[in-house]
Amino acid sequence: MPRTKKKGVGKPKHKGKGRGQDDDIRDPIDKSDMHNARFEAYYKAQRIIPEDHVEEWALFMDALKRGLPTTFRVAGSRMTAHTLNSTIGDTYVPLLSDATFEGERVPPPARIPWYPEGLAWQFNVSKKVLRKSPEFKKFHSFLVFETEVGNISRQEAVSMLPPLFMDVEPHHVVMDMCAAPGSKSAQLLESLHLTDTPTCTTTPPGLLIANDSDHKRCHLLVHQSARVGSPSLMVTNLDASIFPIIRVPATSASPSMPSTLGLNGETQKQKRARRKKDKVDQTFRDPQTRTEQLLFDRILCDVPCSGDGTIRKNLGIWKGWNAGDGNGLHGLQLRILQRAMKMLKEEGRIVYSTCSMNPVENEAVVAAALKSNPEYELVDVSSRLPALIRRPGLHTWKPSVDKAIDTSFVTYESFMDNLSDEKKGESKMLESHWPPAKKVTEELHLERCMRIYPHLQDTGGFFVAVLQRKVTNEVEVVDLTERKREAGTPVDEPEVKKPRLDVATEPAENVEPESSVATPSTPLIDEDVLMESKTEEPTMSTPPQAVAKGKGKGDSGFKENPYTYLASDDPILQSCITRLNLNADFPASNVLVRNPEGDAVRSLYLTNGIIKTIVEHNDYARLRIINCGTKVFTKQDGGRGMDASFRVLGEGLPVVLPYIRPETIMDCDIGILKTLLSVYYPLCGAFPEPFKTAIEAQEPGSHVVRFSPGEWDSATLTHELFLPIWKSNVSLTLMIDKKAKSALSLRLFGEDVTVGAREADMQKKAGAHIPATVTNDAAIPEADIEV
Repeated sequence: MPRTKKKGVGKPKHKGKGRGQDDDIRDPIDKSDMHNARFEAYYKAQRIIPEDHVEEWALFMDALKRGLPTTFRVAGSRMTAHTLNSTIGDTYVPLLSDATFEGERVPPPARIPWYPEGLAWQFNVSKKVLRKSPEFKKFHSFLVFETEVGNISRQEAVSMLPPLFMDVEPHHVVMDMCAAPGSKSAQLLESLHLTDTPTCTTTPPGLLIANDSDHKRCHLLVHQSARVGSPSLMVTNLDASIFPIIRVPATSASPSMPSTLGLNGETQKQKRARRKKDKVDQTFRDPQTRTEQLLFDRILCDVPCSGDGTIRKNLGIWKGWNAGDGNGLHGLQLRILQRAMKMLKEEGRIVYSTCSMNPVENEAVVAAALKSNPEYELVDVSSRLPALIRRPGLHTWKPSVDKAIDTSFVTYESFMDNLSDEKKGESKMLESHWPPAKKVTEELHLERCMRIYPHLQDTGGFFVAVLQRKVTNEVEVVDLTERKREAGTPVDEPEVKKPRLDVATEPAENVEPESSVATPSTPLIDEDVLMESKTEEPTMSTPPQAVAKGKGKGDSGFKENPYTYLASDDPILQSCITRLNLNADFPASNVLVRNPEGDAVRSLYLTNGIIKTIVEHNDYARLRIINCGTKVFTKQDGGRGMDASFRVLGEGLPVVLPYIRPETIMDCDIGILKTLLSVYYPLCGAFPEPFKTAIEAQEPGSHVVRFSPGEWDSATLTHELFLPIWKSNVSLTLMIDKKAKSALSLRLFGEDVTVGAREADMQKKAGAHIPATVTNDAAIPEADIEV
């Protein structure tokens, strides 16, 4: 069975490594194994390429058998990204324009034509060229280190598309439902931080929740997000298809509702449940403690899929592909999209995407979701990204009911009529696998979906659909359940059976059957069942510490440390504010720690206000919060003759910088920076004046230095640069990661002058093995490759 995309459902998504890491993705490869009769028969039956377009079908199949080009996106704040982009365009492209290898010209990197502001690139060279061509070797080293520090995102071109259609703004509340490994989440964060500068990270009022149900990959998300350093990010570890309601204080006190509202037609069982719940939920009825559901402005559903759009890099798909993979995932994909529909604000937007070309995973899911939620419609985005070549969504398709590709059943009814009563009960096929009637598909405007095929612009295969609620002037239909909830009236909330999380790994015949088919009258999922009635929700009167200690069912198997916001007068926090020269505007009330009660505090995190609200009004274990905010301070051992104290972290400095008193920041020139990069522990007395006198006058501990724009020798700094240093009794240390040091050195001086690089070269000459991340033969980290 092929590797599949398992984001958000408890199974790791493929890493994009169809062959060994040292294989050449662009050199000629043996195509004899790149054949699957089922694959070709199925997609010919779907007419994804019109029947009479014989030549285009040949182009399509030929493109599938070629390796993908290397693609990457320049990340970070707009100013930083444009500075780095200029370095690529003005320095490396001219350097590589005349490059030849073994007598043949090698093409330089080229901008991806449809990506905004020219911030995405691709190049088609073999790893043999990257290793042996001096010009490309230097460029590759540049890419490796900039990727390590988060300034470049190694990402397939089509993977960059979904965030571009979300139109995220800094005030938006955003969710990425199936987020790992995190490249799309990074794009969304960049949109939240649109006003950032190269030296200063803003604290957006909005929020991004990056969710994935695989615990290990959630920690990968945390690692990736540390490069961005956002106080507005929360990472959760939940099944996207049953993501729970998040409670926040009501924005305004709702008027009292008539006692009969929503109660007519109650059964005796419902009345008993309501009265029982009254005893528990009195606080929700208090105007001072009433809560409401947090709704989202933007939701990305980049759902688990069979992944046959990645066949150019995951060659195992050729051998193992069958229609059962897509059939088995259809129900889960639909549940995730429908859950998103229940969490969206009225004016919000959902982007649904897969790296599959299968209409059962694409148009069929969208059509079923729209039928079950008639207030939604597809958005026509055909005028967006005009340089992107795309095909419209399909209006009809033919599901295959078995692995042998039987597409003869035109309707669900004809398929069921062919089965015995026993087989009907065992069938895993749903009515929603088949296309609706022609009139319905036309009304749904499925042509507004986008299909990206590999032969159009040398990419992977991809599908994108943009959904929003219909704009109408009609009188709003009152949802009594929501009105009861807004008024604080308890709602009877039945339990729901949690779907199997391994559904994507089994063939269609082993998939647990759905209980119903999505129709407007019988939705597959209802908001009421997501309320987690078995776990008592914290209220505004519940202290965070009490929530953190909770041992209810909501924390079953969840081993993360609790979250506790420090009081503004906490001694540790106040010592950090004093010692690190923070002004009165520093948001001390938004600093949290992640320590079991009684453990020593070693790290402090900073969040924005909305994250604090969520943490204080929800059980962190029920939401399975893996991380929130960004780490800004950590405890540093003092060394000989010094007490331990807190220091500013490199990734946290841009967030804290606006609050550091300017007069306490020391000025330096680029020459001093080169010394700090090239020497581990330079002595304070060895620096030139006036910096020597200034640093010797400072107390030992954490400090911040500023490098002003200018030229030094052959290096040019285009904007202010702020970096953290640590002063011991007699020496200094530049407190940034060694990979960040190498990236900074290459960017400024055109070479890696760091101690680590010199040591690596010496060991390399001596024949010792050096890890790939510190040599010029390093590969761009595979963890960053997302499809």
